Amino acid sequence: MKILLTNDDGYDAPNIRALYDALSKDHEVWIIAPENNCSGMSAAISFLKDTEIKKIDQYTYAVDGTPADCTYFGLRSVLDFEPDIVVSGINHGANLGNDVLYSGTIGAAVGGRHLKFPPVAISVASYDAKDPKYLANKSLEIINTIFKNPTGLLNKVININFPDLKENEEQGIKHTRLARRGVPVKPIEVSSSSDSKTYRYNLQGDPIKESFLSDIEAVNSGYISLSILDYDLTKNDEDNNFIKNICQ
Repeated sequence: MKILLTNDDGYDAPNIRALYDALSKDHEVWIIAPENNCSGMSAAISFLKDTEIKKIDQYTYAVDGTPADCTYFGLRSVLDFEPDIVVSGINHGANLGNDVLYSGTIGAAVGGRHLKFPPVAISVASYDAKDPKYLANKSLEIINTIFKNPTGLLNKVININFPDLKENEEQGIKHTRLARRGVPVKPIEVSSSSDSKTYRYNLQGDPIKESFLSDIEAVNSGYISLSILDYDLTKNDEDNNFIKNICQ
């Protein structure tokens, strides 16, 4: 299979290099990823500026833009063929619950939702993973399973989150749904003067206890979380009573 591999941490981040090495055992892989760290950019695009793309080697390109730019330019310009799938990751840090709304890892994956196989976003709940090689090899195993089982998940993204595990600590994989979080913590005031203040983002709110198995709960319990994100962005007819009442 032909894979477009991207991320939001940068084309030379340790986790994407480990994943490239693993995927290349069985597949043809091209890295098209940001030149610099672009965490938290969601699906933002460089609409109002030109975007430079540097060829690092035969299979690696560095994009002076956002993660979503990488997928767009990769699919529509850099590659002269259509790959089978977009894989985004392995992100340094988890993408769980409401955090997927801000994730550049997810934003990059979304651009591949019309390909033969649904895009896969992969993250680990650590900024310095214990065993990147294990994470990469396990990701290869999961992706190969996807290739063997066509899903038909149009407009869907497969979101995978690893706890920070070594191979002998693996508990298994759980099918999960996104957790919800409470109110975010107040931002951190970095500095202030008489006419201005400087702030930094603080932590997201604590996860809400759900009646279902959430992605946060699974990862905190040592399981790999696999959830399906729907980017159709259109509600079904049975959920549209509110709209029907307005449009009468």
